[in-house]
Amino acid sequence: MSQIVWLFWNRKQGRLRSGWRVAVHFSLWIILPSIIGGIFGTPLAQWIMRQAPGLTPIAERAVGNGLTLVSALLGTWMATFFLDHRPFADLGLRFNRDWWVDFLFGLTLGGVLISGIFLVELALGWVEVTGLFQVAQPGVPFALAMLGPIIVFIVIGITEELLARGYEIRNLAEGFNLPLWGPGGAVVVAWVVSSSLFGLLHVFNPNATWHSTLYLMVAGLFLGIGYILTGTLAIPIGLHITWNFVQGNIFGFPVSGNDFTTQATVIAIHQEGPALWTGGAFGPEAGLIGLAAMLIGSVLTMAWVYHRYGNVALDQRLAVYRRPDN
Repeated sequence: MSQIVWLFWNRKQGRLRSGWRVAVHFSLWIILPSIIGGIFGTPLAQWIMRQAPGLTPIAERAVGNGLTLVSALLGTWMATFFLDHRPFADLGLRFNRDWWVDFLFGLTLGGVLISGIFLVELALGWVEVTGLFQVAQPGVPFALAMLGPIIVFIVIGITEELLARGYEIRNLAEGFNLPLWGPGGAVVVAWVVSSSLFGLLHVFNPNATWHSTLYLMVAGLFLGIGYILTGTLAIPIGLHITWNFVQGNIFGFPVSGNDFTTQATVIAIHQEGPALWTGGAFGPEAGLIGLAAMLIGSVLTMAWVYHRYGNVALDQRLAVYRRPDN
């Protein structure tokens, strides 16, 4: 009996073991949006549609994504409070001046990297510009049509970084903190495992292939570098938001296999060139050019951390659990 308890319960820390905490949190991340959306989604969408009848699709998307964000925040808070026994902010959400400066760097980096991909492909003749400032829904102002994708990618950036970096890396690092490799090694192992799970999370996306999944595992490493070096989610969240938004709704590329230009895009394109390099229907993330951008972005992130904090080192505190009363 004691061996069964040992598999689930960490007596020294007085809580579930890290793998089970991650599994429960992921379950909450999946289940809560359906519950909260089912209760509040339809009434809220109907109320908005009564106020602005011509904005039905935009209203539905705004409500759906807003409730998704609320669900993710609630589920993560529940997991940190009841399972982890730690403050929610310890996942990397201490909003001081340094946090916001790093967040702005992340936003800038994502936009610059995707702009570089577009310019290289344009110079090589791999993309053809077919239109500008296109809106899918007739009669809707361009700025309003762009509001939907902006909300979508803000929500994706926050929720996926809370899941894959903030919660998973933190908890897995604590679980992997063994004498064999110490807290530094534990952070690296957790970073690799969480990045692998991040890639698998997108395995059923439209146009996904085995190599798009592999490249998204690399994307998980890329997004996670800012977290394992600073201990905060500022760089990953900012980077994730603009990497997706600029990719899908400024330059018209597919984003992880999804076509977001069906709402609005600044530049509409026709993709040409070798899929090995461009990523084809999945988008740049599945191409060698996207992989190169991730590698460059990783180096720039390390350079930024050195510039801001004077060194580039793993934040080993991510692997050390401190009880709230300590």
